[in-house]
Amino acid sequence: MRVCVVVPVRDDGALLDACLRSLARQTHVPDEVIVVDNGSTDDTVEVALRHGARVVTEAEVGIAAAASTGYDAAAGVDSGAGIDAPADLIGRVDADSVLPRTWVADLVRTLGDDPDVLAVSTNARFYDAPVGAERLLSALYVGAYHLVIGAALAHWPLFGSTMMMRRTAWLDVRDEVHRHETLLHDDMDLALHLGDRQLAGRGRIAYRRDVVTGISARPLDPGNAPWLRTYRALHSFTVHGTDGLPWSRWLRADPAGLFTRLGWTPSPVVDARAAVADGVDPDGAVDVTPGRGGARGPSADVSTHEERQAQPGQQRPEAARGEVADRVVVAHEDRRVDQGVARPLAHLPQGAGGEAERDRQQD
Repeated sequence: MRVCVVVPVRDDGALLDACLRSLARQTHVPDEVIVVDNGSTDDTVEVALRHGARVVTEAEVGIAAAASTGYDAAAGVDSGAGIDAPADLIGRVDADSVLPRTWVADLVRTLGDDPDVLAVSTNARFYDAPVGAERLLSALYVGAYHLVIGAALAHWPLFGSTMMMRRTAWLDVRDEVHRHETLLHDDMDLALHLGDRQLAGRGRIAYRRDVVTGISARPLDPGNAPWLRTYRALHSFTVHGTDGLPWSRWLRADPAGLFTRLGWTPSPVVDARAAVADGVDPDGAVDVTPGRGGARGPSADVSTHEERQAQPGQQRPEAARGEVADRVVVAHEDRRVDQGVARPLAHLPQGAGGEAERDRQQD
């Protein structure tokens, strides 16, 4: 299977360098790495090209737009002449992700061994948290994310810093994701749409707790507006209306069959959307057209992605750039720490202004 890893990035050249080096050291080297430049003004593009990555530009500032553009490029959507064959599996990491050497191999094996898995994400640990507090802070942040968001979704979430999905899964939902929304988390949004298929019994999202990716602790920085991250998490659910609300999703999941026995049934529209890729019309009431996702019928939203999102959310304003370290000192690149977490960063940029850090951060 052909593997492509997508890295959406904006003004993160120093950390991107370490990320791309960790990809180059994989036991299963990806066939292609796509760096999505989301309006960088630093050396991000130069770093990407130096590592042999394909650079794709997305002018609309926002992690959802950048990530979606990268997935489209990896999947071969509207690909031009001279572009390599589409990927069968599409990985996604952030610029500050540092991957264990078997990351690609482990995720490819998970998807290859179980055709029911649509996407898989992994565990993560902070590599730059205060010494002695890495495990605790990682458990509180990453563990709480998977438990709380997973409980709201009624299935495992996706974690954008370390995940992989099938090309077919992306093509199923690419017209449904909110790629023009700036005030939501794109990985939660993607998990909601892929989760619709899981709740309809057509595939599932998996979680590899034993695979541990290194990530930056900068989300814990008070200057990065934790309240805004919380708002985005809530908006990621509410933007989907009733179908995104936890009670509705648990009603559809109905793990114990209780709701079914009580005669409660979920809306058929979302489950019909989940059947599109399989060409299934479960009730005969929806004219399902195979393709990239979306129910077709009198009760379904049949507008195109562009029509549904003709009024995108307000883009983030350009923030004044703070100090950016000229380089990151890298030491002990092959050192394996705590179940395979690569920790090559001996020093990270410090002192960047909170506004600039938030503006640079790709979720």
